[in-house]
Amino acid sequence: MSWLAVAGLCAAAYALKLLGAVVARHPSVANGDGSQLDALAVPVLAGLIVVQTLGQDRAIVFDGRLAALALAALLIWRGAPLLVVALAAGACAAVLHQTGL
Repeated sequence: MSWLAVAGLCAAAYALKLLGAVVARHPSVANGDGSQLDALAVPVLAGLIVVQTLGQDRAIVFDGRLAALALAALLIWRGAPLLVVALAAGACAAVLHQTGL
């Protein structure tokens, strides 16, 4: 990867952060009506989670990450604190990875 590409990606990341700050100051968002952002954030995050969990080199992969995701979803559904969810899912993925699954 060239330095020009790295610089371009850095500039794009900062531009997206700046865009988020500008949108957050918009009157419809600033007065508490953030429903548009909520409606956009949930599917984007869900898509990222699915791609990172199941995708690898243009193929669907079922491994320990899927079990860790299922455990995290169960713990969130049961109302566990976020730290507990993250530690449990990470431990689950690590154990399954060490056992070869």
